[in-house]
Amino acid sequence: MVGFIKFLKDWTLPVAIATGTLCYLLFYYIPALDEAGDALSPIFDVLFPVTVFMTLFVTFCKVDFHQMRPHRWHTGILIAQLLLVAVIVGVILTFTSHLSTSKLFWEALLTCIIGPSASAAPVVVGKLGGNISTMTTYTLISSLASALLIPLVFPMLEPAADVSFVEAFLIILEKVSYVLLLPLVLGWIMQHYVKGICARIAAMPNLSFYCWAVSLSITTGITVKNIVHSSASVVLLGLIALGTFLLCWVQFGIGRGIGRLLGEEINSGQALFQKNTALSIWVAYMYLNPVSSIGAGCYVLWQNIINSFELWHYRKKSR
Repeated sequence: MVGFIKFLKDWTLPVAIATGTLCYLLFYYIPALDEAGDALSPIFDVLFPVTVFMTLFVTFCKVDFHQMRPHRWHTGILIAQLLLVAVIVGVILTFTSHLSTSKLFWEALLTCIIGPSASAAPVVVGKLGGNISTMTTYTLISSLASALLIPLVFPMLEPAADVSFVEAFLIILEKVSYVLLLPLVLGWIMQHYVKGICARIAAMPNLSFYCWAVSLSITTGITVKNIVHSSASVVLLGLIALGTFLLCWVQFGIGRGIGRLLGEEINSGQALFQKNTALSIWVAYMYLNPVSSIGAGCYVLWQNIINSFELWHYRKKSR
């Protein structure tokens, strides 16, 4: 029993991914579970944002707000993201045609680049010994940058898409505010005015990580659902899965490389490659071909496999 618990602690993310996948496939392939699935669906719809909120709230109870200021590595990572977006947009506009398979493939990759840094990135950074405060600052900067980029770029790719810059900008900011700014403000209030409870929360170092594992399990189930019900061909699905896998490593490597130059290797690696895939899936459904949302769905699986490898390597070094 002790060995099993240790296994769950060491491999929480792969277990969460496997749990989400198996649970959805069970409900999908066993007709007798249809009624239970219908009953549980609204519960998971509420549980997902709650677990994301709790993940960040617990993390922000430990943030040093005095360190939340811009750093050189923020600029380096933001420039890298803009260049990657420019390259993919250039490829789409120059070498693809409307509704072609190649265009859907490149749009799927774009959703994995143009999205903001993941709200849960500070959680992983904290587990890897990085700086939670500066990572939180970049997450805010990245969210603002994506809110500006998406309404500018997407109308060029899908001219028929009804994308109002101001409307899209405000909607994205609203979504980011609920899951990022609100727990940040509450974390600041707890640190300054409810110090006793805040200290108890901060004394549980893995609480935010396990909250995130629950939300990852739900996200994985949604991803598998989108893939199963997708209208894309098996060949296109395979290309998107392979492309996002390679893109994940490319962004991870570029981020780490920039970090080595600017003194924040752990933070920079997570900042560029770990994406807010929930937001990316939403904007793809809203403004691009829905098939392109599969890219962000696959990406969430790859990035958390890399996160698992990082955590394993960090534990091995620590021991």
